[in-house]
Amino acid sequence: MLLDGQRQFQIATAVHMGRGVSATLVERIQEIGATRVTVVTDPGVLATGMVGRLLEPVRTAGIAIYLDNGVRPNPRDVDCEAGAQRARDFGAEVLIGIGGGSPIDQAKAIAALVTNGGKCAEWPKTRAFPHDPLPLIAVPTTAGTGSEVTSVAVITETARMFKMTMGGPKMMPVIALVDPDLTISVPKGTTAATGMDALTHAIEAYTCVIHNPVSDGLAARAMGLIAEHLVAVVDDGTNVAAREAMMYASTIAGMAFGNADVAAVHCISEAIGGLYDTPHGVANSVFLPWVFDWNREVDPVRHAEVAACLGIGWTGRADDEVAAEAARWLADLGERIGIPRFRDLPGVDPADFERLAAASEENGSTPDNARPITRADYLDILQRAYAG
Repeated sequence: MLLDGQRQFQIATAVHMGRGVSATLVERIQEIGATRVTVVTDPGVLATGMVGRLLEPVRTAGIAIYLDNGVRPNPRDVDCEAGAQRARDFGAEVLIGIGGGSPIDQAKAIAALVTNGGKCAEWPKTRAFPHDPLPLIAVPTTAGTGSEVTSVAVITETARMFKMTMGGPKMMPVIALVDPDLTISVPKGTTAATGMDALTHAIEAYTCVIHNPVSDGLAARAMGLIAEHLVAVVDDGTNVAAREAMMYASTIAGMAFGNADVAAVHCISEAIGGLYDTPHGVANSVFLPWVFDWNREVDPVRHAEVAACLGIGWTGRADDEVAAEAARWLADLGERIGIPRFRDLPGVDPADFERLAAASEENGSTPDNARPITRADYLDILQRAYAG
């Protein structure tokens, strides 16, 4: 975060980390003093039985629960707005988001709309909330988004099929329960895509133009953990040590980009997600190597530092050579863990590329990309990625 030339790092979330920490949910609710809570989750997470296990002690404690379990991937404004009305009617005092980035982002939006009213599109990131959102407890079940420690929610405007960002310091969860055990049952494909999502957060936080010393340290640590453990956890989802490392990497990468920014990879992936409903982690995974390679020439030293964090040798080698190897390493990693090619994603049509390039340029993170990037540049990257 950059304010008048001065760098600032801020996090308001109390982060509780460790295996089994999600079992303290009832205690966290009681600390806040709530007696009525709305739980936001999705059908997939609900089907695992995880939500029921987490909520049983809450019900036993006499806390009233409204279960809002219809979250869709890439949360929609209409769902957030309807959810806010339900939470308001229920008299919710706390929101609890259980799941990946979609449930947590939708819970953030609901928490803000309950107290501030209006529609999602009326609250872009540039407009501050006059009233504090309802307190939010985030319980992530994937190692990828870092949404449990960020102050934004990415919401699809259904009328435009465009992803907009709501956000501000007041939107940050008050508590995050970061429990690696909740990720053990996550399927292989989701594990791969969310892990690459976390890696994208770390790399873009490190290379964007508004990084800061604290975000740099967190991003670098996250990159190292992911480089060491992602393949292992994709190959064996029961590898608890790898699950734990990836969960912590995801959270600290979230802290990093939440106080720096993301950049062109996210600008493209959010455009694609808005138009094709592509899962966010998949879209980020597809474009990370292409954008990294396109960016590296503007700051080869910093991109070589990323390479070093990934375990690529730098000593005695030219910066750009090392950075170029990192781009190839990222592409190889995606192929190794089963990330699809751009042309193989459902719905992708080259006729849409001009529209996607325009939406990418419109994204608020475009100015923070390491290398100045225009609509024509986005179009070029889309075409290159499609050609493979």
